[in-house]
Amino acid sequence: MEKVINRLSRQWRDAVMLLLGLWLFASPFVFNYVDAVFAMYNAIAFGAIFAVAAIAALLAFHEWEEWVNAAFGAWLMAAPWVLDFIAVKYAMLNHIVTGLIVAALAAWTIWKNRISGFGQQRA
Repeated sequence: MEKVINRLSRQWRDAVMLLLGLWLFASPFVFNYVDAVFAMYNAIAFGAIFAVAAIAALLAFHEWEEWVNAAFGAWLMAAPWVLDFIAVKYAMLNHIVTGLIVAALAAWTIWKNRISGFGQQRA
């Protein structure tokens, strides 16, 4: 148990990513935008992707995963306009805020990894 707690304290950003993935997956039902099909499917798909990627990162860190998360975060911020659901305010705001947090966490993780040296465990 101590090993798990120690790993989570070093990799808290991945734990937050897991929670964000679960949130994004559930958000169409929480905010009731299931009728906005593109917004709903996008949230469910990327929520599942973030959750699985976060679990993988908790098990073994690879910097490329963070670059993918940063790109996916950018996608979430652009999705309301690309998929045309800007009129669905909760879906739009949820995608933008979640995407911003995902991209920021990924950038922070990349930065922390680079200042601590390649191939080392994150701080």
